[in-house]
Amino acid sequence: MKKVLIILGLLFLISSCKKKEAPVLFTPYDETSEIAKQQSHEIERMRFKLIQSKYLDMNAIFKPFEEELSYFSETDYENLKPYIVERDIPFIQTSVKNRILSYEKIVLFYLYRIRKYESNNDLALHSIIALNPEILEEAREKDKNRPDDISNTVYGLPILLKDNINTKGMPTTAGAFALMENANTADAFIVKRLKENGALILGKTNLSEWAYFFCEDCPVGYSAMGGQTLNPYGRKIFETGGSSSGSGVSVATNFAVAAVGTETSGSILSPSGKNSVVGLKPTVGLLSRTGIVPISSTLDTPGPMTKSVLDNAILLSAMTGEDVEDSAMKTNSPHIDYLDELTSASLKGKRFGVIKSLLSDSIYAATVDNIKKAGAKIIEFEPPQIKLEGFLTLLNMDMKVDLPKYLKNYADKNITISSVEEVIKLNLLDSIKRAPYGQQLFEGIVKDSTSLEDFENIKKQLNISGIEFFETPMDQYRLDAVLSINNVHAGLAAVAKYPCLTVPMGYEKTGEPIGLTFISRPFQEQKLLQLGYAFEQLTKVRKLPENYK
Repeated sequence: MKKVLIILGLLFLISSCKKKEAPVLFTPYDETSEIAKQQSHEIERMRFKLIQSKYLDMNAIFKPFEEELSYFSETDYENLKPYIVERDIPFIQTSVKNRILSYEKIVLFYLYRIRKYESNNDLALHSIIALNPEILEEAREKDKNRPDDISNTVYGLPILLKDNINTKGMPTTAGAFALMENANTADAFIVKRLKENGALILGKTNLSEWAYFFCEDCPVGYSAMGGQTLNPYGRKIFETGGSSSGSGVSVATNFAVAAVGTETSGSILSPSGKNSVVGLKPTVGLLSRTGIVPISSTLDTPGPMTKSVLDNAILLSAMTGEDVEDSAMKTNSPHIDYLDELTSASLKGKRFGVIKSLLSDSIYAATVDNIKKAGAKIIEFEPPQIKLEGFLTLLNMDMKVDLPKYLKNYADKNITISSVEEVIKLNLLDSIKRAPYGQQLFEGIVKDSTSLEDFENIKKQLNISGIEFFETPMDQYRLDAVLSINNVHAGLAAVAKYPCLTVPMGYEKTGEPIGLTFISRPFQEQKLLQLGYAFEQLTKVRKLPENYK
């Protein structure tokens, strides 16, 4: 016993004598020449007007952690890296159980890593918009009260949330100046569920402002509050995908264990594909939307974004729960164990629909061939020709009603705006800073005078069209899933309310990531995760971005 006390005493003396590191500062820079260079980019919406946020002060965001980080060195960071970077949840939790890691150390690691890259103006990705000032204290509490069974749980693990998801203690801005002071809100339902399951909320991620339903043909990943999110696989070269840009970029770069995004049409699938991460767009009604800044109560859903399918299943499980406030939720739905039979899943004997026109993509064609060699049945087909007439009207009419509802019932009571019109007027007071790319889609919402009867008919017809696109081949060929690329068929899946899972498929010759998207019938998330897991184990193509290793 005496020896143990001496050793503990020595360890205490060593830690107390640890050299204090100099503070790291975030320094704004003149981006004029950088912006000028972007104007020759072949993709028009990559011709940025701004990169740095005019409102975000990262020094202020990191201020609560200044003291603790001053005693966390580069050596500490490098020692922990093999146990955290690119590791899945079970591995990290095993390291915690074996006392290699603690939840406090994990949080310090991620804070250090975010600061390390985001304070470097040549590497900054602008994917983080806020941090939880209480997270270190919360992590220590998790360490003290750690249960025995943590292997497949989010207990104690830092999770990032897209900044349109209400979170107590942090602003929820949707990237917009109009919601800059939206700080005093209750947790969204899914955030409550994450916390009930022990997760730590590390912070908020940048996004395409108002979930990319604000300006027309503007850069994806841009918001007034967060600036321009950049792709780690090709900074200022490749698009980030949108609107859950910051969530995709943060997961790809290992800024947290996992992140949550939201999707109306492609907003999880697109950044997942573009950033080589696993993204699930669940069936509308599987996860609650209460306390999330909306576009469309018809189509919106949150979803998990992770480095692996296994982590995706774990995060999805931690967010599920019946919310009586969300009318889209399936009532009395049975509890599904998304981990059940996941790791034993196989592609053998599974039937996949392959859209013939997509086979012109060489990576997709090679991937389909690999899946076939693994014992799956491949059925090539020509899908029915479907036009999504009235899609924009659906979004216009939903947001015209849904945003005021959010502002009235779930926003900070000090937020005075109550409608889309008022947001437009507020932005016009300083449009260069608040809406540099314009606000054409918001203006379109105000102008849309579609009648309620016509709106209901449009919704009904869109749903029929989406179902027809997938159900015709699924029924005819008895398919387990249709295989797509990134978010190519996101709009059709959205109106059909079919779930989609994007898994890294490979990289173009340029280095740009590309994802394989599995699409199946409503509430078949368990099947999608099993198919995605089997595919992931077959290919194992995901890799860290070169400059962020």
